[in-house]
Amino acid sequence: MAVTFVDRVVLHLSAGAGGHGVASVKREKFKPLGGPDGGNGGRGGSVILRVDPSATTLLDYHRHPHRKAGNGAPGAGDERNGADGEDLVLAVPQGTVVKDRSGQIIVDLVAMGTEHVIAAGGRGGLGNKALSSARRKAPGFALLGEPGEDVEVVLELKSLADVALIGFPSAGKSSLVSVLSAAKPKIADYPFTTLVPNLGVVTAGSSRFTIADVPGLIPGAHEGKGLGLEFLRHVERCSVLVHVIDCATLEPGRDPMSDLDVIENELSLYVPDADLGGRPLAERTRIVVLNKADVPEARELAEMVKPDLEARGLEVFIVSAVAHQGLRELTFAMARHVEDARKEIEAEAAMPKRVVLRPRSVDDKGFTVTREEGPEGVFYRVTGDRPVRWVRQTDFSNDEAVGYLADRLGRLGVEEELFKVGAVAGDTVVIGATDDAVVFDWEPTLQAGAELLGSRGTDLRLSESARPTRDEKREAQKDRYAARAATQEELESERRSGLWHLAADEDDA
Repeated sequence: MAVTFVDRVVLHLSAGAGGHGVASVKREKFKPLGGPDGGNGGRGGSVILRVDPSATTLLDYHRHPHRKAGNGAPGAGDERNGADGEDLVLAVPQGTVVKDRSGQIIVDLVAMGTEHVIAAGGRGGLGNKALSSARRKAPGFALLGEPGEDVEVVLELKSLADVALIGFPSAGKSSLVSVLSAAKPKIADYPFTTLVPNLGVVTAGSSRFTIADVPGLIPGAHEGKGLGLEFLRHVERCSVLVHVIDCATLEPGRDPMSDLDVIENELSLYVPDADLGGRPLAERTRIVVLNKADVPEARELAEMVKPDLEARGLEVFIVSAVAHQGLRELTFAMARHVEDARKEIEAEAAMPKRVVLRPRSVDDKGFTVTREEGPEGVFYRVTGDRPVRWVRQTDFSNDEAVGYLADRLGRLGVEEELFKVGAVAGDTVVIGATDDAVVFDWEPTLQAGAELLGSRGTDLRLSESARPTRDEKREAQKDRYAARAATQEELESERRSGLWHLAADEDDA
């Protein structure tokens, strides 16, 4: 049988990686060294979950559980930044709960149009234009783009209905939904004809509410027997539970009182997600519907057990979905309880929420250095968002980029912390988690080969020289004019005094 409804899937999501920055030098005619002009890499695309009214099942994700967003484009010369990666937006039904593999709830997507970034794209690397500064005028390196997040999450669909019809298989729940609303669920005279929750909208006077037909429950449903464990989650959000009891069943050992006790026991044993704020199912409002009263024997049995059920404090209705008997009273009773539940929810929402602020500690350096024992001896592990991110951005084939990383770690205080925990030159230092850690032998005040050519990030060809000002140029020009005039005046005086003719006469002699 082809699968047409899925309410639980495991998704493997990968956000896009950021594009690499580029190291480039501007070159134009008559300006061969115009300075750095490398652009930044584009941001990687994120994976976003969005509540969409057109989505009713998780079937598409069941068939294609692996999804990936687009990567960012690398930067280019002439200060051209790379394009951002395309975000991947996944439409999910209203009422989808997102959990990690351990079962911890990440987000509850209830409101229509709600969005949540489940996997963030990696940031693009900076080009050498963005890395330039007054102290670093000509960087010969760029930063690499960061990889996007890889997450594995569980999506669970929990129907958003006001009223849930629960009971044994073939109790007439689907028939009630079909006559109370415009929904047309599958109806047949054999058990488990309902394999998926059916939702319908019911109107009672000025009230409108949704009703859910949940697949039939059997003893042991809370443990996964039958279809109970798969679909009991769909009644977690319902404020009113309606027990639909088959008074015309011919199965041995079945009667209205025992059927009610069995289902009540299953509800009491089922544990809803406490993180969603859901009350135990045993604390929800109850209504008992004695169905199939169009059968004479069933009506007699219903009228006989009704006083016993009312003695338990339950509201009881004798109805017939086929003959449309007792449905109006049942509809208005459900609407009354739904309105009461909505008022209670509105009152809770109106109460002021306590906001807890957890400021960052003044002595929080943003990283930690720990001493650990490994198979090859003692090593020191550096963990923290910034050190790990900087390592991912570093091109270790570029000596200047490695020196820049050393400068950043030094300013952050990593070297000082290594000294405090007892590290000495030559010790093994690991930056990052075990999977993507960078290992190196620590040398205090690490220097790369680029420092031998001068200060890191500088180019002697672009260094400032003592260029004269305009006034200095004018003064120098006046000095040259004055010197030339003095020379001409000296030559003219010599000519007048006859020194030049005397030298000529001596040559003739």
